[in-house]
Amino acid sequence: MIGRRKTVKSSPKNHSGAGQIRIIGGQHRGRKLPVHDVIGLRPTTDRLKETIFNWLMMDVRDARVLDCFAGAGSLSFEALSRFANQATLLELDAKAAKQLDENAKLLKLTNVEIVRGDAIAYLQRPASSQYDLVFVDPPFHQNLSTPCCAALEQQSWLSEQALIYVEVESGNQDFCAPANWQLLKEKQAGQVWCRLYQRA
Repeated sequence: MIGRRKTVKSSPKNHSGAGQIRIIGGQHRGRKLPVHDVIGLRPTTDRLKETIFNWLMMDVRDARVLDCFAGAGSLSFEALSRFANQATLLELDAKAAKQLDENAKLLKLTNVEIVRGDAIAYLQRPASSQYDLVFVDPPFHQNLSTPCCAALEQQSWLSEQALIYVEVESGNQDFCAPANWQLLKEKQAGQVWCRLYQRA
């Protein structure tokens, strides 16, 4: 979420304990980070996160990471724990953005940029950097994934062989990736449909 809020009914507590996310691998493995109780926030579950980072196992170290709808920052903090080079987290909600900043300080991370604002508007500008690994996990039922991915490609935010993880609601038949993205992995987990693409 530079994002807009996730619109499912569950809260952070339903997914990760009492308002927390847990880092499951890397240098900060086992660390728990508080999550602000923003209505509709949907942190990635540990089980799904394990799947995602098994897919990305050989590609996280030294990657430049962009988290387009950061929310609780579960995916980007996990990538940084696994020695990603740098991460930019986009988040619309002020309280969630403040919590991201506080959690980065808790982990003593100096390679994190928190950008508060609307993700689509931010990405529709000419790119200020290029990223190797991008997380696109927008609020459900708002049709944000296709324009987000289009902006990533059209405005040159992606490195030559960037990996893009996209998460949408299971019933979403409208998502359309750019034509030059190759689908590498795909999984449906409950209400979540996960895809990993590589830019060709």
